[in-house]
Amino acid sequence: MTESVSAPNVVVAHKGLLTSAIMLAMVMQVLDTTIANVALPHMRSSLGASQDEINWVLTSYIVAAAIATPLTGWLADRLGRKTLLLFAVAGFTGSSLLCGIATSLEEMVLFRIMQGLCGAVLAPLAQATMMDINPREKLGQAMAIFGAGIMIGPIIGPTLGGWLTETFNWRAVFLVNLPVGGLALFMLFALMPNTEVKRRRFDFFGFGMLALAVASLQLLLDRGQSVDWFSSMESWIYVGLIISGTWAFLIHSATAAEPFIDLKMFADRNFATGVGLIFVVGISLFAGLALLPPLLQNLMGYPVIETGLVMAPRGVGTMVSMILVGRLVSRYDPRLLVAVGTLMTAYSMYLMTQFTIVMGPGPIMWSGFLQGIGMGLVFVPLNTLAFATIASKYRVEATSMFSLVRNVGSGVGISIVTTVLAQMQTVNSAELGERITLDSGAVRDFAASHGGIDQVVSTVTGLIAQQSAMIAFLDDFKLMMLITLASLPVILLLRRPPRSGALTADQRAHAMAE
Repeated sequence: MTESVSAPNVVVAHKGLLTSAIMLAMVMQVLDTTIANVALPHMRSSLGASQDEINWVLTSYIVAAAIATPLTGWLADRLGRKTLLLFAVAGFTGSSLLCGIATSLEEMVLFRIMQGLCGAVLAPLAQATMMDINPREKLGQAMAIFGAGIMIGPIIGPTLGGWLTETFNWRAVFLVNLPVGGLALFMLFALMPNTEVKRRRFDFFGFGMLALAVASLQLLLDRGQSVDWFSSMESWIYVGLIISGTWAFLIHSATAAEPFIDLKMFADRNFATGVGLIFVVGISLFAGLALLPPLLQNLMGYPVIETGLVMAPRGVGTMVSMILVGRLVSRYDPRLLVAVGTLMTAYSMYLMTQFTIVMGPGPIMWSGFLQGIGMGLVFVPLNTLAFATIASKYRVEATSMFSLVRNVGSGVGISIVTTVLAQMQTVNSAELGERITLDSGAVRDFAASHGGIDQVVSTVTGLIAQQSAMIAFLDDFKLMMLITLASLPVILLLRRPPRSGALTADQRAHAMAE
C-alpha cells in the first residue's frame, strides 16, 4: 500500500529545472563568500592597499549581507518572490562584473557592498521556495539538495579561488560568476512562479535597530582581533551598540502592531531550538574550515592547490551523507540523525587533536571525510525539524532569520578560533622556551655538531615557534570538539514532526484558510 503524499503549497510544472535554477543562483552566492579570501594578497598589491585596508573587501560584504538578510521577508511580500529573486540574481551578477574590473580599493569596497546586499536574499528565498514546491513528506530530500548548495561553498571555495588566481588572476574569482548568474537568471525568469504581493508597512525603527545590532556585531567579530578586543575603546563602542540595538529591537517588536520581524515565529519550539543549533553548526563548520588552510600551508608546507585537494574529502563526505540522509530522514527519527551527526562531527574533531607536523595527508583526509558526513547528518534533519511545524506565512522571514543566525555563528566561530590561536601560540611559546636552557647537555652536544651556539639559538627558536603554533591549532580543535558536544542536550528539546497525514492544528487551520 503506497503512502499518501500531501500537495505542496505551490505547484510548478518543471520542479526539477526550477530546483536547478535556484541552486545555481544560491551556489554562486555561497561560493563568493569564501572564494575571494584566497585572492586577497593579489588584490592588495594590484589595488595598492595595506593589510588592514584590504580586509574591508571581506568586511564590507559581510556587514552588507548581515544587514540585508532580515529584509528578505518584507521585500518578498512587497515585491513578490519572483521579482525579488530576479533582481537579486541580476544585481549580484552585475556587481560581480564591477568587482572584476575595479581599479581602486574604494571601488572594490563599494561593489562588494552591492554584492552583499543582493546576495543576502538568495539563500532564504531559495530555502523558502524549495519548501513550497515540495510536499511535506519530501521536505527532507528538498533540504538535502538545499544543504548541499549551502555546504559546498565553504568547502570548495578556497580551492577554486586558489586555482583561478594562480591560473588567471584575482579578477577571475569574480568574473566566473557571469555565466553562472546569466544562466540562473534566464531559467528563473522562465520557471519561477509568481507569488502574491502583500502591502506591508515598513517598520523603519525595527529594521534600523536590528541592522545597528547586527552590523555592530559583525564589525566587532571582524575587527576584534586586530584592535586587541576589549582593550580597545572601539570594541566597547560596538558592544554598547549591540546591546542597545538588540534591546530596542526586541521591545519594539514585542509591542508594535506590524513589527519588522514577527517574534511569534519563535513560539514554535522546533524553530527556536533549531535556530540555537544552527548557530553551533555555523561555529563548527566555518571555524574548522578557517583553521585548516593556514595549518596546511604555513606549518605543513602544502601549496594552495594541494591544500584544496587534501580538504576535498570533507566535501565528498558532505555530499554522500546528504544524498543518503534525504531518504533516511523520512524513515527514521530526524532527532536521532542530528545526534549521530553531532557525535560524528565531534569525533572527527577529536581525530584532529591528534595531528602532528610530520604526518602525511591521510589523517587529514580521513577526519575531513568523517566531519563532512557528520555535518550532512546534522544539517538536513535540523532544517527539516526546524521548519516542519512552522506556519507557512512565516517561511520567508523564518528562513532569513535562520540564515542570519547561521552566518553570525560562523563569524563568532572564526573569531573564537583566531583569538584562541593567537593567545595559545604565545602561551605555548613561553612554556616551551622555559624548558630549554643553553646549559643543558643536549643543547651543548647539538651546538658542537651544528656550528656553535648562535646557530643553535636560531634553530631552536624556529622549532619553538613551529611547535607552539601546532599545539595552538590542536587546542582550537579541542575547543571546537567541546562546543559541538555541548549542543547534544539541546537536541532533546526538538519535537519529532508529525508523520504523513497527521497535520498539526496550525497546519489544519492554514489549510482551511486557503
